[in-house]
Order: sequence, then structure tokens, then C-alpha cells
Amino acid sequence: MLTFAFKILEKSMTYNELWQQLLPVCDEGEARAVVRWLLDVAFGLSLTDIVCGAVERLSAADERRLMACMSRLAQGEPVQYVVGKADFGPRQFAVTPSVLIPRPETYELCQWAVEVGRGQGEGATLLDLGTGSGCIACTLAADLPLASVTAWDVSAEALAVARQNAVLTGVAVSFVRQDMLLAPPAHGLWNVIVSNPPYVCHREQQQMALSVTGYEPHLALFVPDDDPLLFYRAIAAYAATALKPGGSLLLEVNPLYARDVGRLLSVAGLCHVELRADQFGRERMIKAMRQP
Repeated sequence: MLTFAFKILEKSMTYNELWQQLLPVCDEGEARAVVRWLLDVAFGLSLTDIVCGAVERLSAADERRLMACMSRLAQGEPVQYVVGKADFGPRQFAVTPSVLIPRPETYELCQWAVEVGRGQGEGATLLDLGTGSGCIACTLAADLPLASVTAWDVSAEALAVARQNAVLTGVAVSFVRQDMLLAPPAHGLWNVIVSNPPYVCHREQQQMALSVTGYEPHLALFVPDDDPLLFYRAIAAYAATALKPGGSLLLEVNPLYARDVGRLLSVAGLCHVELRADQFGRERMIKAMRQP
């Protein structure tokens, strides 16, 4: 780290020199994209600005800030944490290491949930379990302005970020500190329940990037190897009574266990189980209903 910091502070660096510093931790395509996104979001430089040499004309203060960012990126830290922002669909959300970085497949789940929520009519009640950054809950509230959205999380730090994102998005969401594994009994409260719960087994860490396992919160990522459906079992049991008749449960799932989750939902008494693939062709989303 010290060698890197000394090296990059010797002189102003070009865009090409910047992304090449990241090759030890990512491939060329990712390195280019990461540095371009950093320059855009943190410094307001467009691609045209970059091509025209704006990086080499940064002020001394901005250059020091850029070098500090690059030092963090060179250690494998995700660019979203470095700049404190992440894209999610058409919006940007604040992120910190207390919350997962929102991902495109989760936005696909949101789009499905919005579609289902619209079918529930005005005044629909929606619950986001394990809200993290609040990206799901805030997206639902923004795209379903007549709905009532509630979001739970066990982490006080995550809820602080989620509340910040509700303000940034300009939406009203009711945030509650609640462990989804200890959900209080409920009957007919919700038209739609949505969740992207922890679903990665610890044994899968070896195949995962350091930028994920070394920086993102393990509380929101991992489940025990001997009980990969831990959260789905709890969610299904809660949804079986907490959903209104005809209400829907939508979940993001680990493709390795997608069919197992489907069977679990059926056993819990939910019906019309439907699996959907994400944009990469992986079975990543599932929906089930409470009998009308």
C-alpha cells in the first residue's frame, strides 16, 4: 500500500495509467470501468473530459483525493464503498460497509415486485425483509407511490443507511429493527412481501471475489453450510399467515437451491410457485401466493 501511494503521488497520472494500477486485483475491462465510474461519480468527469485529458488537470486537492481513492481500489475495496454510492436501476443509493452493494439481479426482483404490487390496487401494503441499504423498499415506494411500504432489518447500522436513502429518494418508508428469523405472529397484514435474504453458504467463499468476502457484511451474505434454507424457512412460515389472501411473496434465491426453495414454499402452504431466471439465465427469483 505504501509503495503504491508513493508511486502514484510522484506525478499526475493519465486515465490509462490509473486503470493499469488495478490490474493486480481485476481484469482490464473491470479496471477501466471502475476508474471511469470513479471519475464520473466522485469527480464529475465525463468520458469526453477523460479523453481530453481532464484527469491530468485536476486541482492539487482533487488529485490527492483521487490518489486516496485509487489506493483503496488497489487493495480490492469495491468502488461503491470508496465513493459511498451505488447504482440500482435508474437511481443511485448511498452505501457503506454496513450494507450489501445493490446488484442488477435484485433490481429485476424489484421490477417483478412492482408489477405484482400494481395488481394489488391502491393502498397495497408491502414489506421488505432484510432491507439493508433500503434499495428494494425505496424502489417499491418510488414506483408504487400509493402503496404503504415497511422495511425490516436486524442491523441498526443498515437501517441508518436505509433511512438516509429514503430521504435521498424522496419516499416514505416505515423502517423497523426486526430480526426476520424472529418475526412476530401476524395475520393478513401484507399484500406483498419481498426479500433478498442471506443465501450464500460459507463453503462458497472460495469461489467469490475478495472484493465481496473481504468488504461486504457477512451478516447479510452467509448462511450455515448445514442449513442453507434457514432464512427461507422462516420467511415462508411468516408469509403463510402474514400475507393477505391472494397476496404474494417474492424472493431472491441462490440458484443452487432455487428448486429446494420452491418445494419449501409449497410445503409451507403457499401456491402458484413460479421461478424466474435473471438476465444471466440463472434461476434467481421466485414467487408464491397465499391461497385467495
